[in-house]
Amino acid sequence: QVQLVESGGGSVQSGGSLRLSCKTSKYYVNNYCMGWFRQAPGKEREGVAVLDEDGTTDYADSVKGRFTISKAQNTLYLEMNSLTAEDNAMYYCAADPRVYGSMCLRKLNHGMDYWGKGTLVTISS
Repeated sequence: QVQLVESGGGSVQSGGSLRLSCKTSKYYVNNYCMGWFRQAPGKEREGVAVLDEDGTTDYADSVKGRFTISKAQNTLYLEMNSLTAEDNAMYYCAADPRVYGSMCLRKLNHGMDYWGKGTLVTISS
């Protein structure tokens, strides 16, 4: 069972920044397809960013230029800048050991096999 533990959520003013962290094992971070997804109240879950085993990334159009996904040691990160009310959501870390490369990047629109419990991001105006 892949364990993923998110942290770093909180309340921030519009225009502000947050960095989310997802702790797991170093093996998973280095070898698995990993990503961040979010779900706002009353809306379906959506992909935010994915990172394949080689470090190639893809982002949802709504966050391109504002969010950055990265990894180091046993942690996956999501740096979020210029936050707006549209970014209000529960953010989930996810991993998929079964896909690589371009198949991993496609997971942005399809979800992954393993999920954390989420961390809440609230944007105030």
